[in-house]
Amino acid sequence: MKNYELWYTSEAPFGLENRALYICGDDVPDDGWEKWSLPLGNGYMGINVFGRTHTERLQITENSLSNPAVWDFADRCNAGLNNFCELYLDFGHDFSHVTDYRRSLSLNTAIARTEYTLDGIRYKREHFASYPDRVFVTSITADRAGALSFTVRPEIPFLGDFLLREGDGMGKSGEVHAKGNRITLTGRMHYYNILFEGQVTVLPKGGRLITNATTISVENADEVMILVAVGTNYRLESRVFLEKDPKKKLSPYPHPHDKVSAISDSALRSSYGELKVRHIKDYAALFERTHVDLGAAPAVQPTDRLLEKYKAGKRDPYLEELYFSYGRYLLIASSRKGSYPANLQGTWNQYASSPWTAGYWHNINVQMNYWPAFNTNLTELFIPYIDYFNAYRPLAEELANEYVKEYIPEKYSPLTGENGMTVGTGAWLYKIDGIPAPGEGHSGPGTGAFTAKLFTDYCAFSMDRECLESVAYIANLRMAKFLSKTLEAQKDGTLLVKHSASPEQKHRGKYYHTSGCAFDQQMVYECYRDTVAIADELGIMDDFIEQIREELPRLDPVSVGASGQVKEYREEVCYGDIGEHHHRHISHLVGLYPGTLINQTTPEWLEAAKVSLNLRGDRSTGWSTAHKINAWARAKDGNRAYDLVRMILCECTLPNLWDSHPPFQIDGNLGAAAGIAEMLLQSHEGFVHLLPALPDEWKNGAFEGLTARGGFVVGAEWSDGTLTRLSVTSRVGGTLKLFLGTKYASEESPDGFLQRKMLPGETFRLTF
Repeated sequence: MKNYELWYTSEAPFGLENRALYICGDDVPDDGWEKWSLPLGNGYMGINVFGRTHTERLQITENSLSNPAVWDFADRCNAGLNNFCELYLDFGHDFSHVTDYRRSLSLNTAIARTEYTLDGIRYKREHFASYPDRVFVTSITADRAGALSFTVRPEIPFLGDFLLREGDGMGKSGEVHAKGNRITLTGRMHYYNILFEGQVTVLPKGGRLITNATTISVENADEVMILVAVGTNYRLESRVFLEKDPKKKLSPYPHPHDKVSAISDSALRSSYGELKVRHIKDYAALFERTHVDLGAAPAVQPTDRLLEKYKAGKRDPYLEELYFSYGRYLLIASSRKGSYPANLQGTWNQYASSPWTAGYWHNINVQMNYWPAFNTNLTELFIPYIDYFNAYRPLAEELANEYVKEYIPEKYSPLTGENGMTVGTGAWLYKIDGIPAPGEGHSGPGTGAFTAKLFTDYCAFSMDRECLESVAYIANLRMAKFLSKTLEAQKDGTLLVKHSASPEQKHRGKYYHTSGCAFDQQMVYECYRDTVAIADELGIMDDFIEQIREELPRLDPVSVGASGQVKEYREEVCYGDIGEHHHRHISHLVGLYPGTLINQTTPEWLEAAKVSLNLRGDRSTGWSTAHKINAWARAKDGNRAYDLVRMILCECTLPNLWDSHPPFQIDGNLGAAAGIAEMLLQSHEGFVHLLPALPDEWKNGAFEGLTARGGFVVGAEWSDGTLTRLSVTSRVGGTLKLFLGTKYASEESPDGFLQRKMLPGETFRLTF
């Protein structure tokens, strides 16, 4: 595999360091953190590496250390995820005096490095976040014996009362103390009574260790290893979501000291080399499955310069490859089995009040986070969200009961589960929001179906039969039961969602509420269709399945307007009659992507979707641009999709390649990676389609390890836009239906389709 690396010739600059508040849309972020630091993660924690020579800053995030969301007078969401700790390494090396400086992040190994020469001595730091050992590891070396002298100085940021509103109870207390070779940070987040602990263990070779009250100094060592373990008393369990008293949510769970100590002590039984080998083996098993090769050599210029030249008009296929690989890297770093799912900022946050709380937002952002898990061969990274869903599901059922009883009492059922479940837009590790009351909020009941689609796609790509029965079917069935109660029969026989809203879309400055907007109708349609299909697959027959099977044709999910557009609202005539013309959400096109009801078998709808995309315009926020990459790929227009790839790099990408909404959000990175894969391989129309949206700029290239529905792993190579080689491996066996294109027609495949029955593990190869 090619070497993929972000690298720079200067340390991360200082911005608004240790800023407590990020008030959405108002404040300037910490540029050093948001634009220049390099992210590491293992799902259990995220670390930002700054690569500074005088005082290295290593900022650490643990995703359960959170306050609730608070909405202020300007309708902005604050509080949420909190900065766990800052770990400073005081070297006293003046950057202006160092030479041959280089800091980097290898995507092939998930290792960050800082190297420089000072006074004839070459210093080197290596950092990685190990998933198998659950620790953050730093190795510090020099090419001269006894040259390492520095102080390890951790801090708990933002202590004291943190009041967004008088009496909100969002305080934080803690203390740092050192003993022997270990510094312990321990404290409490007051609102939810979250107990937290971090342990920093310093292991020098040679020299001596000086332990102070809160710091440890190393003098004249040959090399040093530092291990960091963190934890809280949070548990991802249903009772946490169901408990209404915030002070009692975590009360049954013990202090994390024993857990964190066990992690630290276990890691200490291994050498740095052993920890590193285990880390690389674990990480590479995921990262090396897939790559996209557009014929570029690794960059000889630093990443920020590469991005500057790209923005100035010099296309660089290596940067495009790097960006795709970085998206996969970020998902691996954010979401691992046994940890928490990736949130709005992945697993990284340096604030006390994080942007949009770093929550789980279900009207596009969470879904986008996991799109590349499916088509870029990382399906097991979705398991943390499955665990999250299983934990919040009882509350989602309770919220459905409350909504139906309050707003649709004539359809309320006292029987357990018969009102289904519902998920609103906002969610966190401590609670989820339900659908807002009629006429309130900004997203309709289709939000729950939008979420259920994730489970359908996971099972289609992974072919996980157990999950199909125990999770995907339950999720779709319960969402469908709730959604069926939101439908109201019309005089023309259609069934429309009675209290409907297209996510975040406003008309004349206010959120617009209606009946049967495209977002809700399309997602109800997708949910109904998926529920019926899964029931048929599992051999389930009951009255409700037959009910929704009969209701499906009455949902009327797509209406075409006078402008030739997919109408966002049924009462809309021409495009833009209602709503913001260039709104960031393209919620009326979710049936195109990630849904599948708008496709080549519905040519009128597909053409209308293209009209809507063009009228909406390309320029938008980072994640919106990523959604449009996927939409144009599904429309089979590779050049338009590629325009959006260029746009997200030119207008929505920071020097460290993080996506900018603004501020930084991870969903744009992850959604764009999925979009690049969707340009090269699709499988939503009942067959595997190779190079469905290949742009002119990618006329030569190859990919390995992209995945298709049915459990197929695909590789291909092409020259001058024409396939020269392909391979398909079946993980579970089954019938492969492959569309190569009419230009590959032959006696065996007069229409460009090939069909093969395959055994589990079998590989089919073809050369042209």
